[in-house]
Amino acid sequence: MKPNIGITDKNLKESCNLLNNCLADAHILYFKLRKYHWNLKGDNFMELHKVFEKQYEILQNAIDEIAERVSQLGGVAIGTTSEFAKNSSLKEQPGKNPENNLDMVKELLEDHETIIKNLRQGVDDADEKFSDQGTADFLTGLMESHEKMAWILRRYFK
Repeated sequence: MKPNIGITDKNLKESCNLLNNCLADAHILYFKLRKYHWNLKGDNFMELHKVFEKQYEILQNAIDEIAERVSQLGGVAIGTTSEFAKNSSLKEQPGKNPENNLDMVKELLEDHETIIKNLRQGVDDADEKFSDQGTADFLTGLMESHEKMAWILRRYFK
């Protein structure tokens, strides 16, 4: 049964597309955080190991919430690695690791900032184009979470 919540079918579909793109970005960043968490070495190993773990745990919860929001709006959440790669604005580098821990931090920071910009646009689109204030509010919460995670990573640089 389709949701009857005062949003047109077309706009519900657009909100679901937007959310699936967010889901893809969250998965790609989650995969990177896990990979870098496993491959840290040298200075700040334990500190960054814990920071990356905390961030991927936050993303793990966000991923579930994003997928559930898609379902609440009558959509189908994407769920394969090929769909994540296709729909994400983030890029992976298979077989490559940054040279050092700070390069990992820098790449993760850039990914958070890309997601923040996408979410900022998504908030506006959900509210103004799709008349979906619930999704706009949901995306605002995600954006704030990424802003905090980015701030933590940014503090490693002068």
